[in-house]
Amino acid sequence: MKKIIILLMVVCLVVVFSLSLLAAGKDIAVLTPYLASVTTNTMIESFREEAEKEGWEITVYDTKGDFNELANRYEDIIAQGVDAIVMGMGDPNQLKKQIKIANEAGIPVFGGDAGYIDGIQCNVTSNNYILAAQNTSYLLDKINGGKVVKFYHSAHPGVFKREVVFDAIVDSRDDIEVVAEHFVQVPGPIEDARQAMQSILLANPDIDAVWAAWDEPAIGASLAIQQAGLEADIIVFGIDGNSQALEMIKKGSPIKATVKQDFAAMGTILVEQIKRVFAGKEVSDKIIYAPSILVTESNVEQFITD
Repeated sequence: MKKIIILLMVVCLVVVFSLSLLAAGKDIAVLTPYLASVTTNTMIESFREEAEKEGWEITVYDTKGDFNELANRYEDIIAQGVDAIVMGMGDPNQLKKQIKIANEAGIPVFGGDAGYIDGIQCNVTSNNYILAAQNTSYLLDKINGGKVVKFYHSAHPGVFKREVVFDAIVDSRDDIEVVAEHFVQVPGPIEDARQAMQSILLANPDIDAVWAAWDEPAIGASLAIQQAGLEADIIVFGIDGNSQALEMIKKGSPIKATVKQDFAAMGTILVEQIKRVFAGKEVSDKIIYAPSILVTESNVEQFITD
């Protein structure tokens, strides 16, 4: 009996060791149209750092906002026979064909703040409805009625959810008027938002606030407001909690709040879920949320690292 127990233990150790060898040396492709974004870059670099600890080979492909090129690169990567694909943001609805091809080839696809559709193992993200509810509610409490400008980017599924929440909350308020809306171009969201805000201010110098679906257009709008000498009159709100936005909140710029997402944690969670699939297990859930917190002038210091 004792020999049987020892034999079983040896077999278990061999199996575990074999699985670890199989997991090591995996080739993983990360595809994104948004690598120029600070937050996308943070998530992908966190993922790369954790993944390389597992012995995985990580290759990142950036199509610089070109979604047609993104689809082509997916097909190229699938043909190469990688072990897994990570979708670094972007809308999976635009890649249904490619995701289906990957599934048929036995290549698991994972989303990093990318939205979820059938065919993806899981999407690791923030709860974008909560993000938008946090910053929109705070904005409206601050101005207590008035004129607002909206910066959005519906092409990103998570950002689109924020827009939906903003619209719903604003529509419920008779004292709020959205006087201008701008679809932010990517790449180059800061400069695009800055130029757009300059034009908006010419037609609407008496606005009260700017709602931005993420921090980079908030930064661009804030720069334009400062250049116009209106920083005492207009307040700006973003989402993401990137380092530049946090510094601008600290220094008293028009940006007064953001909702900080934990993009580094998203990268770590992605690695954990891929490890589960490589080990023959199911993912923990189809949609997995990383934590977020509202950052304002009162608590910004604790989120700034030297």
